[in-house]
Amino acid sequence: MIQDILLPVLGAFIGSIGFALLVQAPLRSLLPSGIIAALTYLVYSLIAFAGVSEALAVFAGALFGSLAGQWVARRMKMIGTVFLMSAIVPVVPGLGLYRMMTLLGQGATAAGADQGIQAMITIAMIALGLGFGSFTDRRFHPGKKK
Repeated sequence: MIQDILLPVLGAFIGSIGFALLVQAPLRSLLPSGIIAALTYLVYSLIAFAGVSEALAVFAGALFGSLAGQWVARRMKMIGTVFLMSAIVPVVPGLGLYRMMTLLGQGATAAGADQGIQAMITIAMIALGLGFGSFTDRRFHPGKKK
């Protein structure tokens, strides 16, 4: 069980750093971005492994990534988007969308539609998790007034 979780967490760490490099994130944000993404994937994995629904696990992971990204951004005096983009990379349903397109291309419309619906649910949970995390962060840290 341990290697089933830790190896993908390491992959999330490395993959998110690669993504941050791809979008030209500041070099000083790479390590924190990788750590946040790895922890986001760990939260997602542990909740999914516990038997909770995939959608709720993705929401929890995205919520954690959003809160952690906002916290690190405030500490490093950087924009939060740098960390939020990297945080969600491990939970984006790329494989589900690929399978949907493959099934639709093969003429398996019902199976393709099912894969597409699952991918859209995952995307909605990511958006809700990021939005709720950002909302919660702004409630506790409203920022400076001019």
